[in-house]
Amino acid sequence: MTAHLLDQSWDVAVIGTGMGGGTVGRALAEAGLRVLFVEKGPAGYRSEAQALDPGVFDPDARLLRGFWPGQMAATINGRASRFFGPVGAGVGGSSVFYAGTLERPERHDLEDIPGRAHPTGGWPVGFDAFLPWFDAAQRMYDIHGGQDPLNDVPHAVAPPLPLGEGDAAMMASFEAAGLHPYALHSCVTPRPGAQGCLGHKCACGCKRDGRSAGVEPAVATGRAAVLDRAEVRRIESDGRRVTGLRLRLGSEEHVLTARRYVLAAGAFGSPRLLLGSASEACPTGLGNSSDQVGRNLMFHLNEMLAIWPRRGHGFDGPSKAIGLRDLYHDGDARFGMVQAMGIEASYGDIVHVLNGMYDRSALARLPKLRHLTRLPAAVAAQVLGAAKVFVGLMEDLPYGENRVHAPDPKDPDALAFDYTLHPELLTRRRAFRRAMKRAFRGHRSLFLTRTPELNFGHGCGTLRFGSDPRSSVQRADGRLHDVGNLYVADASFMPTSAGVNPSLTIAANALRVADHLVRDFQHDT
Repeated sequence: MTAHLLDQSWDVAVIGTGMGGGTVGRALAEAGLRVLFVEKGPAGYRSEAQALDPGVFDPDARLLRGFWPGQMAATINGRASRFFGPVGAGVGGSSVFYAGTLERPERHDLEDIPGRAHPTGGWPVGFDAFLPWFDAAQRMYDIHGGQDPLNDVPHAVAPPLPLGEGDAAMMASFEAAGLHPYALHSCVTPRPGAQGCLGHKCACGCKRDGRSAGVEPAVATGRAAVLDRAEVRRIESDGRRVTGLRLRLGSEEHVLTARRYVLAAGAFGSPRLLLGSASEACPTGLGNSSDQVGRNLMFHLNEMLAIWPRRGHGFDGPSKAIGLRDLYHDGDARFGMVQAMGIEASYGDIVHVLNGMYDRSALARLPKLRHLTRLPAAVAAQVLGAAKVFVGLMEDLPYGENRVHAPDPKDPDALAFDYTLHPELLTRRRAFRRAMKRAFRGHRSLFLTRTPELNFGHGCGTLRFGSDPRSSVQRADGRLHDVGNLYVADASFMPTSAGVNPSLTIAANALRVADHLVRDFQHDT
């Protein structure tokens, strides 16, 4: 089957099958083009339901489960650390492990508006031009939820699912406090007996992700196929056009050719591949005449807050039902959404959070002490009881020195990056925490984060799009400035992180890039 796929003629080769790759590939296949998805990890099985597990250390075992095999090699504020990040490597990419929240950014996230200047001057594509693609992505991913009371632009989402007793009581309590909560926008529709698939692979079909909403419908058209366990080693080119993809399949290398190529390996994988494809024609990396490939890495900052319900109200189980944008901004200060995380402050959840903090701390070099996180977790679980955990997602901004590095030949699967927490980010963080505390005054609450917590699952910005080839990597239509037949459709395109989960923005942009690609093919005929 592998040889058969390599010998066929393909219109588009899509590198990666996550939120961007799955979405763009489906749109292209439904438009009549022949699409081959190229995926480093395995196809997996529909019956799989595992979550990302940082406790699995063997690279082969990780890859078999759909996890990225290598660690993140992070240098944050000058301190080096290594840990397993929330990055997938299998059909569906990281999206098969996400909790399915797909929120639309606001107008001021993309452009200047009166009284609220955009920190970069605005994206090259404004909110109104993006809006049809946001709506199309919401329909493709079967998103349901409520209308944000603070936003007068309607959302193209299905009505929200009924709230459980505890969530309904908490929403009423927020409204009584003068806040404006709404049913969070989700692509998860729990079925009887299912747990909602929050944070793990969905075996029951209740969650829409890059696999279920992208790759599988694309393959069902008969015009798309998946080449899994295929590692793209480098992109061959003459400096101006891609001439093929050099793949490793098992112990053999092959070259795959197509008429067009889409890079959708994520905010880490895509710049790594371009930097690792340097040649005599492009010595600093393919598409890198601007020296911007890998730069402007962004995340979100997580501010986790446990909030107790009113007396007499409990929860039926984990749910990710409530969001609010009262704290999205404060004048010119850019904060972000506050939303339920889909977890309660139980012992196991607290152990998971504390272990993540431990793995990113200076103590990580003493793994035998990691089990001691169970003691404070047990105490915290007794104190917190049935609290619901909310997270404030604070917007990050681009800085050139925050960057992803080229692969290390001695450790090719390590995701190496540098990141500095800038003073303005820390100042905004302090203001955001004060605003969160004020907003939930009258509710019993407790911050679960003390030091800044980067959301490593929300990496973006490393191949940003723009009109100036000196300061951006790709054009507004997703095609690289330097390379005529190579497009990008993943989180790396984003010039700023916005104040919401990036998934919907990635999917919307992927649909927009697919539309440009289809027009590109029409010009060939």
